[in-house]
Amino acid sequence: MNSRSPEGAKQQGMAIISALLIAAVVAVIAAGMLTRQSVATRALEADQQRVQGRWVLLGGLEISRQLLWDARQRDPLTRLDQPWAQRLSAQGFEGRLEDEQGKFNLRNLVANERVDEAQVAAFQRLCELIGVSAGLSQRISQRVIASYPRLLNAQIAEAPKSGFDSGRATSLNASHKPQNPTLPMLRSIDDLRSVDGVNEAVIGKLAPYLTVIPATTWLNGNTATAPVLAAYVPGLSLERANALIAERDAGRWFINRGDFVNRLRMPQLELTSVKVGITSDWFRLRGEARRDQRRVSLEALLHRSQDRLPQVIWSRVGV
Repeated sequence: MNSRSPEGAKQQGMAIISALLIAAVVAVIAAGMLTRQSVATRALEADQQRVQGRWVLLGGLEISRQLLWDARQRDPLTRLDQPWAQRLSAQGFEGRLEDEQGKFNLRNLVANERVDEAQVAAFQRLCELIGVSAGLSQRISQRVIASYPRLLNAQIAEAPKSGFDSGRATSLNASHKPQNPTLPMLRSIDDLRSVDGVNEAVIGKLAPYLTVIPATTWLNGNTATAPVLAAYVPGLSLERANALIAERDAGRWFINRGDFVNRLRMPQLELTSVKVGITSDWFRLRGEARRDQRRVSLEALLHRSQDRLPQVIWSRVGV
């Protein structure tokens, strides 16, 4: 009978252990490779979804531009019963266009490098109507004014009592060099969070009624809300503004500026102080692309002119 020597048994045992160790190492390496491959695959899928989401957003943006262009070609008025004002839904894109000229434009607080005291007063009235304190209203005004070049001790000169107000009135200080901005320019009302006292609750109050457009604008009476309209027209009560809005939204749209002024029934009102029109050039798109469980959001500011498709002034994409 053959018997293995102790030395041979020892070598065989070590060989088995070595084989097991090698198998374990190979298994660990293989598992690591599979894990990395799985992570890479998921990352690739996420990248593909992001790219596809962005293409969907671009499609929604182009649809929005075309809607605004078509509306301008059909009707010079800008109204809330037009196709652009309806909710957008196409090929995975959901969104809505908002008329920014139906809101109070904070850029109007400074015009032609001068503080527009009439607009400052209108903003204070708006804040009072929507429940924002006078102190906070003043701090917001100061924040906005500080972000634009302006002539010191110079306000918008009073326009003649008759005739057209071009908005280019001058003062004795017109030739002086304007003071440079001391704070960054606002792009949206979210930038007001730096103002002492402005929190999420305040932003929530302001958001439906305020905007920041990179140009001075008139208010559109066909899209404005009652609080903004009441703030814009000195002496117009919120109750009367609500009645005008209800009448308008029932189908009696303002056909021109004269029609708006006549329906105010305020004969004592100075015509030049009413900067309310019936057309709009500035719109904001808020939209979202949905694919599987992933959502990609888009916000964009559009400027509409008479001779070309609306221009994208800025856009912001988020996840």
